[in-house]
Amino acid sequence: MGKHPRPSTQRLRARTLASAAAIVLVAATSALAAGVQKREQPVRMAAAETTPSVASSAIVATDVLVSRTGELTRLSFALSGHVTPRAFVLADPNRVIVDLPEVDFRIDPAVGRPVPEPAPKGRATPRRPAKAAAQPESRPLAGVVASFRFGRFAPGKSRVVVDLAEAARIVRLETEASPDGQGFRLVMEFARTDAAAFAVAATEGRKASEIQTQAAVSGPAAANDARPTIVIDPGHGGIDAGAHAGADTQEKVIVFDFAKALASRLGAAGRYRIVLTRDEDIFVPLSQRVKIARDAGAALFISIHADTLSDAQSVSGATVYTVSDRASDAEAARVAENENMADALGGLESKEDVSEVSDILFDLTRRETRAYSHVFARTLVGYIKETAKLNKNPQRSAGFRVLKAPDVPSVLLELGYLSSDKDLAQLRNPEWREKAATSVARAVDSFFAGRTSVQPAKTAGGSPEPAETGVARVIH
Repeated sequence: MGKHPRPSTQRLRARTLASAAAIVLVAATSALAAGVQKREQPVRMAAAETTPSVASSAIVATDVLVSRTGELTRLSFALSGHVTPRAFVLADPNRVIVDLPEVDFRIDPAVGRPVPEPAPKGRATPRRPAKAAAQPESRPLAGVVASFRFGRFAPGKSRVVVDLAEAARIVRLETEASPDGQGFRLVMEFARTDAAAFAVAATEGRKASEIQTQAAVSGPAAANDARPTIVIDPGHGGIDAGAHAGADTQEKVIVFDFAKALASRLGAAGRYRIVLTRDEDIFVPLSQRVKIARDAGAALFISIHADTLSDAQSVSGATVYTVSDRASDAEAARVAENENMADALGGLESKEDVSEVSDILFDLTRRETRAYSHVFARTLVGYIKETAKLNKNPQRSAGFRVLKAPDVPSVLLELGYLSSDKDLAQLRNPEWREKAATSVARAVDSFFAGRTSVQPAKTAGGSPEPAETGVARVIH
């Protein structure tokens, strides 16, 4: 093929700038309901320290407690300093979003995971369909709290997302001095509410979520550089840890280490301009990952992930995905469904971007882009098999939101399964990581070999607007 593998057609993108509105804050209340019953024992507690991921000057959270007292469910974090929390609720699924200044959570992230329902005695647990494998039945941790997670959301900002077992309202949200005088406790208390009242609160919460999505980061602008721009996207990050294998192995860490190794390999020869969608442990919305690639005038977008299956430890191997309107198979549909939940896990509205104008020119651009994506997917499968075992069906497609840039050839590489002992051993091995990153870099070289570089295309609206904060970084 003698063409540069990115459509030269000018991008046809409608800008979607929503008008700013005040972020809805849920007022903190200090009065508790009268007639409080005897407190039940907390269902979980964690004080295990993890490697700090933020500046040493940040407030530190060292443990968390969740319990139920009568109609109230309480979630509290032990902190080294005072914070001012702000909160709102979202529906579909029902969640409480609590925003904080930057906090260093030195807590085992497993503490907030859902509690699986025990299998009936005397009966084997039935095997679930592939689509539901990542969402086993579970029960609430306590009261209305089904599960929760915590982590960095943006520079200088952290977040707690509480998944609700049923509609609930915030009864109390404040930071108080610890009873022993040693530090502080961030206290959240929830109580059941009716569906209509929750729907009203969620409507207001949606406004807050939309504003935060729009204020998220943009990438570096397309440069006056004849080299192809490669955007490497380490999946997940910050509050969204992705898949896990025990308390010490998180997908967001594994894929970030791999992305850095790949960026180093690709940048070594100076043939490409390399951009990372995140260069630290931070949350980046799906739409912003796509925007980073388009703003940078990317010629190729590679999203790095690692999958898991709770009930299929025998499944292993690397898989390369491209975008399609209809999934190639049930497993591809399951993976896309899980990956498309990233925004919801981070406490944002999870919805498709419908801002694109659909016309003949746009459709032709998108069709050509998808054809190039398939070409690179085949090339990548051919090279990565040199160092990594391939899944039995290594090239698949589904409706991945992060791959939907209409003018940037894009693939999602699942390095392997954290639920597979063999894959996990490789993913943790720095030597294997370097070899696999070299194989991916060789696939990129092959894809671009013999093609003439062109200037990155500009967006239909001209130069991208400056970002309010930046996590994307040009490293080569």
